Amino acid sequence: MTAPTGPAATPGGGGGRAPGAGARSLEEHLAVVLEGAGPLPARRLPLLEALDLVLAEDVVAAEPLPRFDGSSMDGYAVLAPDVAGAGEGSPAVLDVVGDVPAGAADVPRLRPGAAVRVMTGAPVPVAEDPAATADVAVVQVEWTDAAQTGPPPARVAVRRPVAAGRNVRRAGEDVAAGERVLRPGERLSPRHLGLLASLGRADVLVHPRPRVLVLSTGSEVVEPGEPLGPGQIHDSNSTALVAACREAGALARRVRAVEDDPARLLAVLRAELATADLVLTTGGVSAGAYEVVKEALAADGAVDFVRVAMQPGGPQGAGWLADDAGRPVRVLTLPGNPVSAYVSFEAFVRPLLRVVLGEEERGRPVVEAVVERGWTSVAGKRQLYRVRLERGEDGVARVGAIGGPGSHLVADLVTATALAVVPEDVVAVEPGTTLTCMLLERGGQPSAVGGPASPPATSPRVTDR
Repeated sequence: MTAPTGPAATPGGGGGRAPGAGARSLEEHLAVVLEGAGPLPARRLPLLEALDLVLAEDVVAAEPLPRFDGSSMDGYAVLAPDVAGAGEGSPAVLDVVGDVPAGAADVPRLRPGAAVRVMTGAPVPVAEDPAATADVAVVQVEWTDAAQTGPPPARVAVRRPVAAGRNVRRAGEDVAAGERVLRPGERLSPRHLGLLASLGRADVLVHPRPRVLVLSTGSEVVEPGEPLGPGQIHDSNSTALVAACREAGALARRVRAVEDDPARLLAVLRAELATADLVLTTGGVSAGAYEVVKEALAADGAVDFVRVAMQPGGPQGAGWLADDAGRPVRVLTLPGNPVSAYVSFEAFVRPLLRVVLGEEERGRPVVEAVVERGWTSVAGKRQLYRVRLERGEDGVARVGAIGGPGSHLVADLVTATALAVVPEDVVAVEPGTTLTCMLLERGGQPSAVGGPASPPATSPRVTDR
């Protein structure tokens, strides 16, 4: 990630605009989040460390693939004319003049009336007469009288004819020497890595995974596994966000939640910035008292705090901090309620991570779905509502609301399989309405996070926190 032009803010110094200057649309805030974002500088990594990363170089085959003519069967290399009349009652009997296992370097030439035993993957003999090169074929062992194991016989009886070139893998038939096989921008799957290894590559140039630091705030927040005191809650946000970042392809880690102490928060950030490309905080960004993130980062403009016209997840912040070496580090501050934090991740953080990873598509897969059970929304806000999506026997995707509007309902979030995108001008989502839905399951074709600004066809409103 590269900061916009101008001095990078440090924890404790900088400039910017005052918070609360008006609500942004979801698209406007996403544009701010993505400002200055781009793939991290490419690095050469071992193949297995490059899985799911985006290629940053052309890959050109230095050698053909396969490198040599090889056998696709255990059997006998022959000249096709020698066995043209072979049959069960009148086999073609040939002298066995060699035995070639896979990996053999010494391969005899093949003369008329002779055969060479070959194993799968072994080099196929070349015809003694160059004019007969195209006639070389491999008869599978099942078509002969030879045993499948043990030493080769002196002679072999071939019971079926074989076409010239049969069971021979030709050099370069998969990839020609000098051929470009992979291009920058391709995401490396296990299949890509297998191809690279086949071409002799031990490493590859890719855009590396961003390092994400996740930090929850609040004096009421306690580590999972520790006993709770009066008024305390376990820190679920940092665990969910680290997992979401990792699922999206980042290297993410969490630190222990920071109490409502701005000086303590700044100290933790100073200590951790050098090992992060992106910092995510949760909590401390609303309009009340004890908003520690706001108090620590807003006064000097390091982070711009705004309200976004979305529900849930209205309070947001975005800015840049600098580590001790002056390197700018992106900082996104998310709301503290668990559902708000997660929805904010899907709306803003996931698209940012995909850009930094070099991906072309930014968001979750989306589908159009018909509402079966309706709900209400808030006028003037883009709502991302928890729904369960199912397809009927007619193939039509249908959704129903899951739980209530509260942004603390974590169990309802687990039950949901999608987020329905409700336009700003809709206050009642009626059954039969068609909505765009972001799928929360893995797989599918990614698409933009921002939904349409107006309802699809039928008019399709929650409380905000």
